[in-house]
This record gives sequence, C-alpha cells and structure tokens, in this order.
Amino acid sequence: MTVNLESTQEKAFQPLTPEEQDIKVQLYERLLSVMDLSLIETVSKEQAEKQISDISEQILTEFSLPINLSTRRRIISLIIDEVLGLGPLEILLADPSISDILVNSFDRVYVERRGKLQRVDIKFHSDAHLLNIIDRIVSSVGRRIDESSPMVDARLADGSRVNAIIPPLALDGPSLSIRRFAVDKLNAKQLIDIGSVTEAMIELLKGGVKGKLNILVSGGTGSGKTTLLNMLSGFIPSDERIVTIEDSAELQLQQPHTVRLETRPQNIEGKGEVSQRDLVKNCLRMRPDRIVIGEVRGGEALDMLTAMNTGHEGSLTTLHANSPRDALGRLEYMVCMAGFDMPVSNIRTQIASAIDVVVQLERQEDGRRRITSIQEINGMEGDIITMSEIFRFARKGIDDKEMILGEFEATGVIPGFHSKLKQHGIDLPYHLFNCGDPFAGF
Repeated sequence: MTVNLESTQEKAFQPLTPEEQDIKVQLYERLLSVMDLSLIETVSKEQAEKQISDISEQILTEFSLPINLSTRRRIISLIIDEVLGLGPLEILLADPSISDILVNSFDRVYVERRGKLQRVDIKFHSDAHLLNIIDRIVSSVGRRIDESSPMVDARLADGSRVNAIIPPLALDGPSLSIRRFAVDKLNAKQLIDIGSVTEAMIELLKGGVKGKLNILVSGGTGSGKTTLLNMLSGFIPSDERIVTIEDSAELQLQQPHTVRLETRPQNIEGKGEVSQRDLVKNCLRMRPDRIVIGEVRGGEALDMLTAMNTGHEGSLTTLHANSPRDALGRLEYMVCMAGFDMPVSNIRTQIASAIDVVVQLERQEDGRRRITSIQEINGMEGDIITMSEIFRFARKGIDDKEMILGEFEATGVIPGFHSKLKQHGIDLPYHLFNCGDPFAGF
C-alpha cells in the first residue's frame, strides 16, 4: 500500500511529477554552480534558507519555466532540504508518527507507523543521490562508507540510529535504515495506556530497579527494548552514578550523574577501534553505581556478568532473543565469544548468579509491542538454569480486525527476590502476584 504524505504535512511536500522532478534537478545543479555553499556554514539557518530561496527564484525566472507559484514554492522547499538537510528524508523525519524509515533502493522507500510497514511516495533521483545523502549522514559523525568499508552504523543529530549498506554488498544499490529517536520517551503510564504492560508489572519492575536487581530485557528487532530500557532507567535514584555503553548512543537518561560512552569503529588504516568490551572494562574503573549497556552482542557479555557478580548490582541491558530461555542461551554463546575456554556449567553458574530478572518483549502481528513474560532466575539444578514465570501475556486468538486477543496475568508465583527487595525497604504487596499473604496467620 502506498501512503500519500499530504495528510499531516504541508502541500509543499507533495510528490513531484516527472516534469517537476526534472526542473528540480536542473535547478539544483545550477544552484551548485553559482552559489558558494561553504559560506552557508557562516550564517544562521534562516539566513541560509533565504539566500537559497532568493537565488533559486532568480534561476527559475531566468529559465522561464512553465510552473505555477505553488509548484515553484514546493520545488524551492525541496531544494532547501537538499542543501541544508537530508533531501527527501526531511519530510519523513518531520513526521512524528513514523518510527522507522527503510530505504530499500533509491525509488523504494517504506516507513513504519504504529507497528505496520507502509510504502511512501518519496524517492531519490538515483543511486548516486541516495549515496550522497548516506555519505552526508555518516561523515557528520566521523565515519565513512565506501567500497572498502561498505556498511556502517551511525546516528543523526537528533539521536536516530542509522545503518547503511552499499554495493558490492547491497546488490540492488545503496540501502538505508533509520530507527527514529523518540523525542518524548514513553513513561510507565503511557506504556500501560497503550496496552504494553500492566500496573502490577510496572510496580514489580520499578521495585526491581530500585532494589538493585540485575535485569535483562530480551526481544526481537523493533520490539521496544530500548523504549523499555529508557523507562526502567528512569527508576534509578538520581543520586547514583550511571555509566551507559552503546554502539550508537540513543538512551535518554535524565539523571544528572550520567556518563555516556559510545564505541568507535576502526579508521581507514584499520586501527583505532574501541569495542563495547573495551568500554565495559574501562567503566569498571569509573566507580559506577549502575552500568547500563544498550545491547550486548559479543564478548562484552563476560565482562558484564563479571561486573554483576562482583558488586555492580542494579545493572540493565538488552539482547536479541525470542524467549527468556533463548536469551540465556544467547548470553551463554556470547560469553564463549570472549575467547575463554570455560566449561558450560561454569558459564551457566555465572549467568544464574548474575541475572535476576528476564523481561521478554514482542512486537506482535497487530503492530503492538507487549511484555509477554517476566521471569525470575532461581539458580541451578544440575547443569540447567531454573526460571520461574511471574507475569505473562496469555494470548487467546485474533479478532475480525486482526487485533490480538489476550490478557496479562500473574502466575501466582511469589519471586524469591521479594525478601531481598523488602530488605531495601521495597515491600511489594502479595496481591500483585495474584495470591494472598503466605505468612498470614503466623
């Protein structure tokens, strides 16, 4: 399905006809030949826009092109985006309802709205045009993309996460994926209102963060892991020192005592790389009260578990997995990637003693993101890590509007960390777990 963008945006951003597109290309090329773009950096954005607009008007008048006033304004507006911004992407970045922008090729662009993918009637002129925009994005954060380094992770000025891949790896031309940065991060109440979680589950997670439990957030791509991690980090007391570690910085912690660290790729000579593992090791020397890792992907898992087992309680992180049990398996595999020849039973013991809670997220067919399970890690039985489910989403089916039917429910299990939280002054009422007080009458 192709979606027309004029519903929420100015008419200046309506798609151009092929004839109007040709005029825009001619105008842009002429503008580059007569205007010193380096001078734009010395003036304000408003002044730059006025200069570009005035010169464009003069060029269009010289060309005596048969276009009406509204089309002229629309073309000039797009030219301003081309010179000062990210070209065709600007209209999409201005739409707050879009959570992902996926450019499969210069003429095939999709967006995600409310969990559903839709094709939009925005396109680039050519592969070269798209490649120019990609290069502008990655160079702004000191990274590069070319045939010798054909894929890159970067971020936009607003914090949106970017991945680009170009030929020869991308067979159909340059491809670009943008995960939008949420300016207004969702809070607990909003997550409850949209049906992602219940108040009882939030109460448990809030108590877990304040009580310094180590929490692992698991889920697939786009399931809301970073959103939940942001929300959970908001429960960390403001007087604690937090160190965050990410590949591309996107966490939005509000606490005043926060240090943000970001990895660095190798340079053109193949040197200078700083990995997440390097940053985890370094942050242990920074006297953190809390360590928040955006996502564990490799050998840093071992250093994270070591930190959790040596006094750095209350750590938070995410990883990609389809279930809580799979999350532990992935963590085990990533510890092996650290290069140590360690028996599997020892790795599982480390995981069982380090992680307290696994929170599973899922983006379901109706586009909604839900917490589908909250499980406590109990310990070891032989070589197996034992877990207890505290909350789950019980799926019932799908209605005639293709919306998922189901409800959140407590399993009746009182977590073993209940007494630990109580020692920290966090007394979670037993009715949260759908059970009475087991000690009543004693």
